Amino acid sequence: MSRQAIIEKTIQAMNQLPDDKVEEIFDFADFIARKYENDVITKGIGVIASKSEAYDFLRHEDEIYTLADIKETYNGKG
Repeated sequence: MSRQAIIEKTIQAMNQLPDDKVEEIFDFADFIARKYENDVITKGIGVIASKSEAYDFLRHEDEIYTLADIKETYNGKG
């Protein structure tokens, strides 16, 4: 079913409902639209952050501690 057909069927169904139920459908559609918008923004921020070089210094940081520096062990490891 095409997008337009779905929209038309939804409108037909809504025309048969009382006003309070139509308002519930609107609230749900608004919620879904906002959630979709937030997901798009979050993914966009993730892409920008992954391409950023702001934290590159962390990738090349020297390790300053080794296993030999451990003073206490837990569960017999280390």
